[in-house]
Amino acid sequence: MSGKITAPKLLAMRQAEQKIVCLTAYDSSFGEFADAAGADVILVGDSVANTLLGFDSTIPVTLEHMLHHTRAVRAGVKRALLVADLPFGSYQASVEQAITNAALLMKAGAEAVKLEGSYPETVTAMTQAGIPTMGHLGLTPQSIHRFGGHKVQGRGASGEAIVDAAVGLDQAGAIGIVLEVIPSDLAQRVTGAVTAPTIGIGAGPHCSGQIQVLHDVLGLTEVELKHAKRFLDGKTLVVAAMSEFARQVRSGEFPTEQHSF
Repeated sequence: MSGKITAPKLLAMRQAEQKIVCLTAYDSSFGEFADAAGADVILVGDSVANTLLGFDSTIPVTLEHMLHHTRAVRAGVKRALLVADLPFGSYQASVEQAITNAALLMKAGAEAVKLEGSYPETVTAMTQAGIPTMGHLGLTPQSIHRFGGHKVQGRGASGEAIVDAAVGLDQAGAIGIVLEVIPSDLAQRVTGAVTAPTIGIGAGPHCSGQIQVLHDVLGLTEVELKHAKRFLDGKTLVVAAMSEFARQVRSGEFPTEQHSF
């Protein structure tokens, strides 16, 4: 879809059965790159915890972290819808807390926010307050300690709860629902049960769109995940370039007269 992507355009894409492309970004440069590549949604994810900040989960990420990275990505994004994650502890206490913190992310440049779990009352209130809101069900990383690790969610009877939660978020006005690491047939059921676009990550091909973490797509991480595909061996290429720089400095090949004033 050409032109600026907005929350209503996501619904139009869902209705037209046009797949929605989503990527994470954490700074202005990669926000610009993702935008130039044609991403429809760019998420300033709390996955910044693992990709940039060296944490082993998303739990330590603060609202201040998210505001900082949202401002940075905003500077590079023109076309895509910019969505920012509400971090752990910034919305669970009350609807009022969620609206206050979501408003700060919007002031930092987000055009929508995302929260994890079944919070239909919060989504209703934020929608009424003019804050487009995405849901996130299945494997919700902020609940990793409750799950006991990164495990597939929604198998067996628990799948019905995910369908019910998705319907609740949809009726509350969610502009989209991320479905993470759930069986493909369950994701297909959820997609059929809601009008909002479903955005899969490890949830099979039947969702309205797909989201991936930037560092996984570019191969910048050591770990290879089942639900991710590397489209570039980025770490190898970056280390090779840096190593060649180091070699040329040590050998005296760089800088040359061409690079001197």
